[in-house]
Amino acid sequence: MSIHPTALVDAGARVADGVRIGPWCIVGPGVVLHQDVQLLSHVVIQQDTTVGARTVIHPFAVIGGDPQHTGYRGETVTLEIGDDNLIREHSTFNRGTPQGAGVTRVGSNGLFMTGAHVGHDAIVGDHVVMANNATLGGHARIGSKVFLGGLAAVHQNGRVGQGAIVGGLAAVTRDVIPYGSAWGNHAQLHGLNLIGLKRKGYGKDAIRRLLAAFRDLFEGQGNFAERVDRVATDYADLPEIMEMVAFIREDGKRPLCLPGA
Repeated sequence: MSIHPTALVDAGARVADGVRIGPWCIVGPGVVLHQDVQLLSHVVIQQDTTVGARTVIHPFAVIGGDPQHTGYRGETVTLEIGDDNLIREHSTFNRGTPQGAGVTRVGSNGLFMTGAHVGHDAIVGDHVVMANNATLGGHARIGSKVFLGGLAAVHQNGRVGQGAIVGGLAAVTRDVIPYGSAWGNHAQLHGLNLIGLKRKGYGKDAIRRLLAAFRDLFEGQGNFAERVDRVATDYADLPEIMEMVAFIREDGKRPLCLPGA
């Protein structure tokens, strides 16, 4: 353990072996820093926050701040961050609210670039990338392996499914299906995240079938509900498509992001 003499660490914080706390950092009450966490300098971890092993937090990030919610009255609420995350300068992660689940959860192996914001009660999966100044409103739900471009903003209660990509500057007011590619202001669905699929090792034949299913889902005959049912039957062997179907059928609080809508 290494704590710089200018750092302030509350007596109620728990600091594991191998943690490095740099100059002018503040670690508040109820904070848990797991093994080999690094706070480089000028990092504030306000309170009631758990930071997973080997996570690195850069200067001027404010982690575990009070929820930005007019109904918050100082109740005990928490933030949980997984392992092996890289959190860059000026990022802000807020704790949950009593009106929500009381906890904000961030997974492991994420990259949160400069100015990224995770709002209260959000749930963020593993291997998520939030580019510079990307923003999550309260209660947002972000699946694993999602990429959010710079200055993209997900509306409160919004959902972005696993493996999706959201372009820079997109205002995401509608839910984005798993493996979808959405961009524009306001964001529209423009197809599948082909670059992400290729990077994850999907071959040409697999991508062709996913594209065929996508076309049947959004461009086929019949109304949307009928197409969803038909795709669920015709592509039952494709777990990615079944994930899309489950996502669509779930009772989300935001409308669905559709092509041209």
